[in-house]
Amino acid sequence: MGKILGIRVKNYGALKDIKMGQTYADKEGSEPLDNMVAIIGPSGNGKSSLADVFGFISDCLNTDVETACDANNRGGYSQLISQGAEDDMYFEIYYRETRNSRPITYELTIGLDKNNRPCVKSERLRQRVQKRGWPLSFLYLIDGKGFAFVGNEGGQDENTGQVTGEKVEVELNDTRKLGIVTLGTMTQYVRIEKFLGFLRSWFLCYFSPDSARQMQTAAPTPYLNRTGSNLNNVAQYMYRENSKKFMDVLLDIQTKIPNITKIVPEKMPNGQMVLEFYQEGFDEPFYSNRMSDGTLKLFAYYMLMNENNPRQLVFIEEPENGLYHQYLSDLAIELSKSAGTGFSKQIFVTTHSPFFVNALRPEQIWVLEKDEKGFSAIKRASEYDFVDGMIEEGAQLGDLWNSKFFG
Repeated sequence: MGKILGIRVKNYGALKDIKMGQTYADKEGSEPLDNMVAIIGPSGNGKSSLADVFGFISDCLNTDVETACDANNRGGYSQLISQGAEDDMYFEIYYRETRNSRPITYELTIGLDKNNRPCVKSERLRQRVQKRGWPLSFLYLIDGKGFAFVGNEGGQDENTGQVTGEKVEVELNDTRKLGIVTLGTMTQYVRIEKFLGFLRSWFLCYFSPDSARQMQTAAPTPYLNRTGSNLNNVAQYMYRENSKKFMDVLLDIQTKIPNITKIVPEKMPNGQMVLEFYQEGFDEPFYSNRMSDGTLKLFAYYMLMNENNPRQLVFIEEPENGLYHQYLSDLAIELSKSAGTGFSKQIFVTTHSPFFVNALRPEQIWVLEKDEKGFSAIKRASEYDFVDGMIEEGAQLGDLWNSKFFG
């Protein structure tokens, strides 16, 4: 379980210095992020850069910071660092595991080593020792050297240096790798292990209808991959684990996809399972390779919402692509319902669609604009003058945005 209460990014492309929700420095003066977070704004204002922050951190976990800088056409560190930046790239995640747990702050600074290679300059995890106590660092590394604390409690006071709990001196032999990855595999570092598990649960969604049309021969799998190419494998897994629940899921999904009257799982002679889609006006079913792009995307999104053990953070870029605009409000409502109000799931979406935005609340919407220097600035829709009042009077948020009342 886990939820991001706030995030701050510095010197990452167009994101010179942006903050969303609560962070350690202003936790008392800001509202935390909602479970459903939609990011809007004109093209070129930083939506893709913000989405890529999550992808970059995930790539750092799975490889190393140097490889992550080059992955996915990022172009290397020199192309990622904000133009004219005098400081290193910086990321801060303010996070809470459950409603009753004490929040944790993760800070990561990435710069260049003496050989001009991207490396981890500093990395820190800290947590309050009590409900309103001063936070203690339980992981702190500078250039790969520092300390970590064993167990669920303890840490070092950054002001006095006072130590509580079992402290272990740490020195990593490769500063291109995140310390949380190395230490998070060791069971004695309980809090680091839990935080690493939270980060690894992130799912960055890039569904491609062409990929979803592919017939996979791999074994059943519990989770959709980034492109949705294993859609039938996930369906087969869900059917195998609990066929009654899966049929209930299909019955629910078919009511949400236009022109679909029935979805039936069919086992093939080789043991694989395919899905038959029955459309209005046709007696014979269609398989996924014959379905429209929009139908496949909607089906994949609804399958994602019905995972047995949901990923804790899902990021979807521009779900409106390939979808008829009148379907988008319903999709936004269902995504918001899926995110819920607890700590089991959080959904981030970037969108250009006012129809999608119409279905959400002002506190769920974050608006990206360019500041006077050409860098991205962001704030909640509810922070704009008159927005809340006009919503109370019956106006729709997406229509206000489309009419340039804000953003």
